[in-house]
Amino acid sequence: DEGPRKLALCVLCGLPAAGKSTFARALGHRLRQEQGWAVGVVAYDDVMPDAFLDEASARPPEQRREFEKSAAGLIGPQNSEPFQWKVLRLELLKYLEYFLMAVINGCQMSPPPNRTEAMWEDFITCLKEQDLIFSAESEAQSSYLIMKTDVSRPLLLILDDNFYYQSMRYEVYQLARKYSLGFCQLFLDCPLETCLQRNGQRPRALPAETIHMMQRKIEKPNPEKNAWEHNSLTIQSPACASDLEVTDLLHIALENPVKYVEDNMEQKETDRLICSTNMLHQVDQTLRKVVSQTMKEAKDEQVPPYNLKFLAEELNKLKTEFLEDLRQGNKKYLCFQQIIDIADVISFFNYEKDKIVLKFNNEESSSMKKPSLM
Repeated sequence: DEGPRKLALCVLCGLPAAGKSTFARALGHRLRQEQGWAVGVVAYDDVMPDAFLDEASARPPEQRREFEKSAAGLIGPQNSEPFQWKVLRLELLKYLEYFLMAVINGCQMSPPPNRTEAMWEDFITCLKEQDLIFSAESEAQSSYLIMKTDVSRPLLLILDDNFYYQSMRYEVYQLARKYSLGFCQLFLDCPLETCLQRNGQRPRALPAETIHMMQRKIEKPNPEKNAWEHNSLTIQSPACASDLEVTDLLHIALENPVKYVEDNMEQKETDRLICSTNMLHQVDQTLRKVVSQTMKEAKDEQVPPYNLKFLAEELNKLKTEFLEDLRQGNKKYLCFQQIIDIADVISFFNYEKDKIVLKFNNEESSSMKKPSLM
């Protein structure tokens, strides 16, 4: 017995159309052939529900651009779409965790009780096509799946997405730490002009402005600042790093799993840096603007002064709770992950704010009619 199976998660990040998916497929093929590893490439674009994306394409052009930017987490619109997108990303991480638990424990994998059916099916198809699982036909429920891979072979999961915010990658690192897996990052550094040109040739192209915004906001791996990002490699695309350089990085990840620190000192330090006074100030300023804009819209709707006072109290109370939540470590509204960036906070706030406005509008319409303007 050679001990526990070697497992690693590799985050592949970069701008849309940087060549990540092509690179991931070629890398997976080479590692299977040359190293004899089991490799799973999980492309987020392939697994995220088509229905959610199709909703965007059915909208008028102006709305569609706003939808696609909000789905990328770049703006905080008046609806819950970025919130939905974030929840789907976290749900996909939960699927990966179910798969990893089955690998680690050598058991069958059952579907999560709460799941987005279309996304779960696409995730299962992704694993089946790479010979990582197959249906357990002998079971009463054919939805149960059993591992197919040779347990003596290392298993590498390559997660292919933009991962342009540090916090998105940190979620994957947390998963690696939870199960003592290897962790590494490959950043495809592709010129903006090349990405825009490739994107324009795609059947479902993103708006060019979205890629411009992502390029301005992208947070490249920073090993000097973040100890957890030390196992990272930047690849100039389209000219790639040597195969040996990439393979060495992956070997290091497999041989040196992330150790779970009981007292979570590293996590606390990361949280402290990200939820700094500067960030709190920025969030406070932005939330003030959101509340102010919402109140202006309510006044434009001719809402009576008494009701305006009530709405203002509710929104300011929500703002205060959000800021306190951010200070105290995300226990109530921001409980989906340990650390989050400003765009995420604004998206969550808009989601909660819209619920207050909706409730307010429903109560107002049921209790009184607006006075007619003569």
